[in-house]
Amino acid sequence: MRNTITHPGADNLVYEIREIVGVANTIEKLGQPIIWENIGDPIAKGETIPAWIKEHVQNALKEDKTWAYSPTMGLLETREYIAHERNLEGGIQITANDILFFNGLGDAISKLYRSLHPTARVIGPNPAYPTHSSAESANADSPHFTYPLDPHNGWQPDFVVLERKLEENPHITGILIVNPDNPTGFVYPPETMKKFVALAKKYKLFIISDEIYSNLVYDGVEYQKLAAFIEDVPGIAMRGVSKEFPWPGGRCGWVEFYNRDKDEDFDKYCKSLIDAKMLEVCSTTLPQRLIPIIMQDERYYPYLKKRTAKYAAMADTAAAILGEIPELIVHKPQGAFYMTVVFKEDVLTNSQKMSISNSEVGKYIESLINPDFSLDKRFVYYLLAATGICVVPLHSGFNSTYHGFRFTLLQPDSEEFKRHIHTIKQSIRAYLDSDI
Repeated sequence: MRNTITHPGADNLVYEIREIVGVANTIEKLGQPIIWENIGDPIAKGETIPAWIKEHVQNALKEDKTWAYSPTMGLLETREYIAHERNLEGGIQITANDILFFNGLGDAISKLYRSLHPTARVIGPNPAYPTHSSAESANADSPHFTYPLDPHNGWQPDFVVLERKLEENPHITGILIVNPDNPTGFVYPPETMKKFVALAKKYKLFIISDEIYSNLVYDGVEYQKLAAFIEDVPGIAMRGVSKEFPWPGGRCGWVEFYNRDKDEDFDKYCKSLIDAKMLEVCSTTLPQRLIPIIMQDERYYPYLKKRTAKYAAMADTAAAILGEIPELIVHKPQGAFYMTVVFKEDVLTNSQKMSISNSEVGKYIESLINPDFSLDKRFVYYLLAATGICVVPLHSGFNSTYHGFRFTLLQPDSEEFKRHIHTIKQSIRAYLDSDI
């Protein structure tokens, strides 16, 4: 080309959760059946949408207005419903004008970081959800800043490290929270949330809280959204229906702006997000139309409770089985439908292997593995080749300093799920012992 056309941060756009799919597809063609545990799509894993939700969708499609553009910020009646429900929960009060719809949170995340000044950095958790970390890093054309979630302390954030990084890097302007967390399933307790707000107030930062799993918190776990603690700190909460209804193909998410009136620059930034959406006209109308209809149905929250009870039971099973391996750090998640385990330091090496019965698959995997692979990615590729179980490495997949892997809790059949976890356990044992 006459001039360089690629954004300088393009190489930072990494999403190994889906990249491993290409490897798995090749292995499947070579004769190894695949058990997909990498992507959090409840529908793909076999969850059935209740008939009453489908009826609401069918009824909405019969209305001509469903086929029209929505207002740029989103359907007014839907934004009014969301604001009303948000205000009933207590904390900061908002109006429909504080809500902006996007085509899924992936769209919202992309625009949120792309609209930031490149020198205004956002620090996020480690392990990091790659959509956030990659988008932030790409916009700044610089490695993403992270604060550790400590697996030795139940995945609690390390506030000593966080504050030190805030002091050392004055261009950090925002803090990202993913609550409940992906990939760990950690739910931030109220006292932890208050510490984030106190730091934001002290260093004059804004807070982003990704709350896509907010209605998938397990029974008995205390949970409150950012709005309950934000006080007068500028903030953005992010929610959607892809995991909740679940309707990942609906691509419907929204952000809630808090305290725009407290900071002129933050208000200008929020306006830039609205203006960017205006250039696209609007987000998809159909799922917006259905949000108040489905969420106000008396069957909705019992339906969510049943789903989260199933995820919690799967988490119990996995924690009990994998917790028997002394080389792992295992914590049961408290929300969402993911679980992450971490290998303790120095238990993984570059010489460990796993027996692969399909010789063609073995040759293919050996051709891919190279010295640049993180140690957990090496394990994940061997696990995939030997068993067909597709999980995501923690170090390379979630921009993490830890080595481990994430898998989903979405398998509908509890006995089959148990067999898969036992297979993972046996494979870990064989892999670690191969180096003895």
